[in-house]
Amino acid sequence: MKEIVFVLGGCRSGKSRFALDYANRQYRKKIFLATSQALDDEMERRIAQHRKARGPDWTTIEETTNITETLVSLNTNYELVLIDCLTIWISNLLMDGETEDKIISRTENLIEGMKKVDQSIIVVSNEVGAGIVPENKMAREFRDIIGILNQRVAACSDAVVLTVAGLPHVIKGKLR
Repeated sequence: MKEIVFVLGGCRSGKSRFALDYANRQYRKKIFLATSQALDDEMERRIAQHRKARGPDWTTIEETTNITETLVSLNTNYELVLIDCLTIWISNLLMDGETEDKIISRTENLIEGMKKVDQSIIVVSNEVGAGIVPENKMAREFRDIIGILNQRVAACSDAVVLTVAGLPHVIKGKLR
């Protein structure tokens, strides 16, 4: 049975590790939809480490901006799509000059796409609203968009997991 699981937490909170572990326990045919891009050596190393950690059981698709189109066009032979992460996706869209309204519209399209596909979905995002108010306009806009996106994805998810210090806490629904 299809499920949508939303995993969020702060930086280095264990959210991606939890999402991978959960996916590996529950699913055999898996796609990892990666939104990161290697803009410097450090990010290139991180991406390589993540690929290695996933192992050969995963098919990786890298898409920085058009994740909805990619999601709905995937082969239905897969049981699961893990999207990691929405925060980087929003950052990519902002850096491409997209407006807040356009990004919110793309978010709604993503949610509709997640509901439409046959595969289960695990979505990873950062919780960025627990800190101080950012000092510049773009950072505040980023925080606000992520907050809206996280609320909307959580609303359509069967289960929501908040990771803190490597510990997963189910805050909505139940996991398999």
